[in-house]
Amino acid sequence: MIIGFLDYWISGLQQSNNPSIQSRKLLLNLYRTRTRMKKLITAIIGAGTVSHLHAAALMNVEESDFIAVCSRSVERANALAQRYGVKAYTDIEEMIKANGVQAVMVCTPHPVHAEVALRAITTGAHVMVEKPLASSLTDCDAMIAAAKRANVKLAMISQRRLYAPVQRIKKAIDEGKIEPALGTVTLFGWRDRAYYESDPWRGKWKDEGGGVLVNHAPHQLDILQWLMGPIEEVFGYWANLNHPYIEVEDTALALIRFKSGALGNIVLSNAQNPALYGKIAVFGKNGAAVGAQTDGGAMFVPGISKIQEPPRNDLWTIPGEEHLLEQWQQEDAAFFERIDATTYYHQLQIQDFLRAICENREPMITGEEGRKTVELFTAIYLSQRDRTPIKFPLSLAA
Repeated sequence: MIIGFLDYWISGLQQSNNPSIQSRKLLLNLYRTRTRMKKLITAIIGAGTVSHLHAAALMNVEESDFIAVCSRSVERANALAQRYGVKAYTDIEEMIKANGVQAVMVCTPHPVHAEVALRAITTGAHVMVEKPLASSLTDCDAMIAAAKRANVKLAMISQRRLYAPVQRIKKAIDEGKIEPALGTVTLFGWRDRAYYESDPWRGKWKDEGGGVLVNHAPHQLDILQWLMGPIEEVFGYWANLNHPYIEVEDTALALIRFKSGALGNIVLSNAQNPALYGKIAVFGKNGAAVGAQTDGGAMFVPGISKIQEPPRNDLWTIPGEEHLLEQWQQEDAAFFERIDATTYYHQLQIQDFLRAICENREPMITGEEGRKTVELFTAIYLSQRDRTPIKFPLSLAA
């Protein structure tokens, strides 16, 4: 992950002739040379739309020797394998054993994350799972416990943590420039009928595990708890307001009390047409406020659409730093034009995961971190069911 952040830092300065910047480039290259990693044999489980983001990353990350894909569907496995020049399998254990696979990416529908992850873990592979970690806390705990028993790494994708505007907020909190008193998440998007019909599992409780909470907002939920800290209590509602042809929710609201005493507010909806934005803001005890728009324009659909607008800080009133907002927005817009944001941040986090295996350290977002998002959306579902605030930690028997 260190190199990933250094790459990001340097990439915006490639055209500079500043001697100090040139020295930093040399140091970065020296660091790369001295920490050259061996390649790990990697594979993907699941052949849906999001698998293409993982395949592109595994093809480009220097620590990866991408050799195989596995899917229950022979046709999908073959199509994905042919596109990326790898082997196709329909059996997870066979794929891992036949090729000595060391790390797998789980890209299946959410309710089967645990099933396939457990099969990979017990066969000896390290596992990285697309968000969310699973659709239930029971599944999360089974995955975490299995990984510990097998002494393998378990990680979850939440690549929006790596966005520069989000990193700036985290850095400001860590440096004490703002002490969180209120955190908000607002996600207004739109999913049409064609989206829900693009895969047979979408929009169904059994096959998707939930709606906007489970599939579309985990990134923002993850960032909120990462910035604000442990949760004490949640009260929430959810509804299907605008999609009568699906089973799951398209809208959810929640109020949060954090253990620090800070408060939180979540407003999520895939029932707003046209799609608008996803935003996170932190308001401090000193009256200052910082925020980031993580998503803008039409909402991103893996394998179908591109990220249309750069992530950007849209709020920054820390005393003495207000003038930086316009500068950062310009820098981030310019950087966005130089990368493929659809795959760039996935690649950074996948590279961190593979390096964590090689260095025998924890990856950036562990299974335990991924579980926090599942606990949060589970609490919102339970709060509506029981019409009461839900205390943390949740009881698995709830």
